[in-house]
Amino acid sequence: MKQFLYIILSVFYSTTCLFAQDDKDTMVGKISFVTSNNAYVKFDSTEKIVIGDMLQINGTNCLQVTEKSSTSVVCSIINNCEVKTDDSVVYKITVAKEPPIISENNVTDTIPTKVIQKKGTYPKKQSIYSENIRGRISVASYNNFSNLREDRHRMQGKFSLNADQINDGKFSIETFLAYRNNISVPENYLGRTSIFNVYNLNAKYDATPTLSLTLGREINSKASTFGANDGLQIEKYFGNFYVGAVGGFRPDFFDYGFNSDLLQYGGYFGIESKTSNYYGTTTLGAMEQTNAGATDRRYVFFQHSSTIASNLNLFGSAEMDIFSKTGSATRLTNLYVSARYRFSKAANLMISYDSRKQIIYYETFQSEIERILDDDLARQGIRARLNVRPVKIIWMGASYSTRFQTGEQNKSDNIYGYITLTKIPAVGGRLNATYNMNTSRYLKSNIFSVRHSRDLVKNKLNADFYYRMADYDYENQSTKYKQNYYGMALLYRISRSWQFNISGEMSQFENENSYRFYTQLTKRFYSKKKK
Repeated sequence: MKQFLYIILSVFYSTTCLFAQDDKDTMVGKISFVTSNNAYVKFDSTEKIVIGDMLQINGTNCLQVTEKSSTSVVCSIINNCEVKTDDSVVYKITVAKEPPIISENNVTDTIPTKVIQKKGTYPKKQSIYSENIRGRISVASYNNFSNLREDRHRMQGKFSLNADQINDGKFSIETFLAYRNNISVPENYLGRTSIFNVYNLNAKYDATPTLSLTLGREINSKASTFGANDGLQIEKYFGNFYVGAVGGFRPDFFDYGFNSDLLQYGGYFGIESKTSNYYGTTTLGAMEQTNAGATDRRYVFFQHSSTIASNLNLFGSAEMDIFSKTGSATRLTNLYVSARYRFSKAANLMISYDSRKQIIYYETFQSEIERILDDDLARQGIRARLNVRPVKIIWMGASYSTRFQTGEQNKSDNIYGYITLTKIPAVGGRLNATYNMNTSRYLKSNIFSVRHSRDLVKNKLNADFYYRMADYDYENQSTKYKQNYYGMALLYRISRSWQFNISGEMSQFENENSYRFYTQLTKRFYSKKKK
C-alpha cells in the first residue's frame, strides 16, 4: 500500500512539474554554470525573454538577464541570492497589453490626428566582464665604485602590464619586458652588454565564460612546469573540471629569445573546487619537447594547490621524464611539497621538501649526457620556518634549511633568525635585526644585520639605515675574512602613482673600499571601470 501511494504521489508531482513548464505565463530553465558574479541559464527557447528581465528562484528575483542566445541567457546575480548549478529558474512572461481600439465615429477635433508616442527606455546592456588594468614602468641605474677594481655601471628598464577584460570586453593583454645595458665592463668581458628579455607577452580572448584562448608568450599558472610557451594555449571548463592544450615553442636556452627549432606541445586536465572552507586546484598533464624535429624531452607532471579553512595552505608538484635514449626511460626529475599552517594571527609554521635532478635534453645536450648521468643524484632540501608575535609590536621568527645529496655529498645547513620591533616606543619607526649562519663543506659564514626604518615626512618620505657584518671562514684557507657594510635608502612618494628611490652603500673588505649607488624612478598606473 505504501509503495502504491508513493507511485501515485510521484506521478502527481511529475505531472504537476510538466504542466508548470507548459504554463503559457511562465518558462522554466536550469542553471548550467555559475561564476562569482554571473549565472548561465538554459531554456528550450529564449525568444520571449528580454534583456533586463528578472528570473526567479523560489519566488524571489535573483537573476537579471544581461545577454542571451537562442537557448541560453547570461544573468547577473542580484539580491544576494545563493545560486547553484542545476537550480531551477522561473521566468514570468510579460504579456504586452494591446492598445484600445478607437472607432472613427468617435474621433473628435480634440484628438490630434498624429499621436506622438514617448520613446521607450530600455535597460542598458551590461557586460559580464569588468575591465581592470594594472601596470608599472621603471628605470634604474646601478653604479659601483672601488679603490682597487674597475668601476661598473648598468642601466635597466622594466615594463609590466595586466589589462584584463579591456573595455569590459573579452580581450585581455599581459606583458613583462626588461632591458639591461652594461655601460662599463672589463676589457676581457665576452658576455652581452645589451640585453632585452620578453618574459611575458600575450593576448587572451574569452570566447565564452568557460573557453579561453591565449596567443603569445605565457607561463600557465595551472601548468607552470611547462615554463614559457611561445604559441597558443586553449583552456575549457566543464563545471569544476577543466582541460587545456599547449602548442608552440620554448624560448632559446642562451638568450631567451624566439627559437623555431624548439617546438613543444602538450595538454593537461584538472579540477578546481571552491566551497566556503576549501579552495583547490589539481592538474595532471604531459609535454613533448623537441629540437629540430627530434624528441628532446618528454615528461608528465602533477600540480596541486589548496587552501583549507583559510589556515592551511598546501602545494605540491612533481615531474617524471618518460623518454630516454640510454638506460631507464623514467626519471623522477622534480618533487616539491610544502605546507603552511596558521595557528592564529600571531603564529604560523611552514615546512617544505624538495628533490631535484638535472633535466636532460637529449638533443640539446648530446655531448654532455654521459657526464650528467654519471652525476645523476637528486639534490634534496628540507626547510622549516616559524613566525610568532608574542606581543602586539614584536614579530620574531626562525628557520632551518638543509640541502644534501645521496651519501651526504654537497651538504649545507642554514640557520636564520630575526626579530622586528614594529614601533619603537618614544622614538618611532621600525627596528629589525637578523642573523644567518651557513655551513657547507668548504665555507662557514656568519652574517648579522640591523636596520632602522622610519618616515621623515609622513606618507611622503621614508628612510632606511642599516649595518651588516659578514664573517667568512674557508676550509682551504687559514685566514678568516670579515666584511662590513653601511647603507642608507630614501623612498620619496612624488604622488599616488610616482615614486623615486635612491640608496647608497659602503663596504669595507681588507684594503678595499667599495661604494654602490642605486636609483630608480617608478610609475604605476591602474584603471578599474565602475559599473
